[in-house]
Amino acid sequence: MSPNLTRPDMRRAVVLLPNGFTLGNLFFGVFAIVSATRGDFLWAGWCVVFGGVMDALDGRVARMTRTGSRFGVELDSLVDAVSFGVAPAFIMYFAVLNRDGWAWLFCFIFIACAVMRLARFNIEQGGRAKTQFHGLPSPAAGMTLATYYWFSQTDLYTQTMVSGWPWHTVLPGVMLVLSLLMISHVLYPAPPTISLRSPKGIAGSIAFLAIVVGVLIHPLRFAFPVLVAYVAYGLLKTFLFGLVDRLPTTDPLSDEDEETLLERPIEMAERPGGDSHRRRRGRRRGSSFPSAGRHSAPSDE
Repeated sequence: MSPNLTRPDMRRAVVLLPNGFTLGNLFFGVFAIVSATRGDFLWAGWCVVFGGVMDALDGRVARMTRTGSRFGVELDSLVDAVSFGVAPAFIMYFAVLNRDGWAWLFCFIFIACAVMRLARFNIEQGGRAKTQFHGLPSPAAGMTLATYYWFSQTDLYTQTMVSGWPWHTVLPGVMLVLSLLMISHVLYPAPPTISLRSPKGIAGSIAFLAIVVGVLIHPLRFAFPVLVAYVAYGLLKTFLFGLVDRLPTTDPLSDEDEETLLERPIEMAERPGGDSHRRRRGRRRGSSFPSAGRHSAPSDE
């Protein structure tokens, strides 16, 4: 009599799938750091971009399979801190900034702001699909730095006036601007979903696909300019197109006061204690909290 074979737990395999993409992001982040230390900045940039692809997939897979979890949200943020904070800063240091003794401080500032941005993201937006981001997303900031070296090796760079700029002096300023934007109140749009249901959706889909095709055909030429344009777009839309009055008024680096937390709905991702913690708080305060979802998908920063 043959022994009974246990059937594979497909549910467990599906639950692990989003975290597999997240760990893939971590693999590329670490490999980017190793490549930068070896002086292979071209491949280091590719690793950061591949990490961005993994980061985009983990949240979407978790939502499609409904297998998101609090663990996935926290793991995603920790991995993003490496792939889009530490790795791009190391690329900039070894490629440009290691000429000066104290230039590494710009790397520290960039990494610190990326970590603070991810912590704030978990509190405000983690685990939900979104149409806009509060502050520059860390993947966009990290890939902007990582793809600069690509652009510097193209004829589009060498045959224009930007090649004569003192980039070893300009890039620290670029890093500071990106750092401040990550912890700012500036609103940035999320990548659009493909939609053919309205003229606006069709126009947005065509523009998005055109950008993707251009970057895929000539990544070294177009990746950095496209990312710079995205950074500039958020600033222009926020400060020139009348969105200043819609910005959040709370300090992005401080916690909200207790009254604010009691007055607005709270997502599960915002409280480590889950529903039981909120019920205890509600009984002590004499107020009730709205129920939260059972799962939360990894952050889609």
